[in-house]
Amino acid sequence: MDYKKAGVDVEAGYEAVRRIGKFASATMRPEVLTGLGGFSGAFSMEKYKKMDEPVLLSGTDGVGTKLKVAFLMDRHDTVGIDCVAMCVNDIVCAGAEPLFFLDYIACGHNEPERIEKIVSGVSAGCISAGAALIGGETAEMPGFYPPDEYDLAGFAVGIADRKNLITGESIENGDVLIGIASSGIHSNGYSLVRSILPMDRSFLDTYDEKLGMTWGQTLLLPTKIYVKSLRAVREAGIAVHGCCHITGGGFYENVPRMMPDGKTAVIERNAFPAPPVFSALQERGGLSDKEMYGTFNMGLGMILSVSEKDADRTAAAVASSGEKAYRVGYVEGGTDGVAVC
Repeated sequence: MDYKKAGVDVEAGYEAVRRIGKFASATMRPEVLTGLGGFSGAFSMEKYKKMDEPVLLSGTDGVGTKLKVAFLMDRHDTVGIDCVAMCVNDIVCAGAEPLFFLDYIACGHNEPERIEKIVSGVSAGCISAGAALIGGETAEMPGFYPPDEYDLAGFAVGIADRKNLITGESIENGDVLIGIASSGIHSNGYSLVRSILPMDRSFLDTYDEKLGMTWGQTLLLPTKIYVKSLRAVREAGIAVHGCCHITGGGFYENVPRMMPDGKTAVIERNAFPAPPVFSALQERGGLSDKEMYGTFNMGLGMILSVSEKDADRTAAAVASSGEKAYRVGYVEGGTDGVAVC
């Protein structure tokens, strides 16, 4: 008996590390002080000494059961983007600039080619976010995960000057809500999606005219990364009063998280287009509007609260970053936190 016979192939692990090195290198920033493969990653903070009060912000998340679709499609090059997006979007909506990212892959069997594809997506996400991939872990866990399955999670760290943090405390009645378009489902609600749709390869390979692509392609569209959009708004000199990332729990869970007591965000659902995947899911699953807006992003991945005088400039700044922005509502007095009408 040896480690390989027990299910852990150390040589495959070495090969995986060799394959992913180029992807980590593509994300490097000048502040990174260590190479891939050490016990930890080091990142210099020298550049940020001039901030009045530098604050580190961190976020961790995974891809969730969207991975089940990746397994069925045998496509693994986009879920890494999802992993980065779910982490960095959480910290940028607090006003942070992402600095670095670490990933964690746990698998039943280490296949270097598959690990390479996963990390290629992580690298692409990090490049989009401007974050350095400074480390990670690939854990081969036979008997814990099936041989052809894995889990993927990540951890991001960013920085902001405390005076520039977006806390929601400055949200006022009359503020305009600017929504930034999503690519589709992103990475939340897939347990419900998988209970509605047939989860087999023949269905996933089916082209749907309303979607303009196959169901498999639709379900694996990667989560949008909003770092460039928030940076464009900040560089335009706009004061963002509040910001929320529409993730698990949809509008009803996430929007109230940015709202101060005594304020309600009124979301006008006819003010923005919902990608066709949502109407298809609602029809197939017989879901109520309440369920849809309480589970999915419905076409908005992030919402900003800004003064009326800054609304048009905010939308223009988002557009300059390559994303679509809409006036999706306003803030009024109330205790509900959010109202979708």
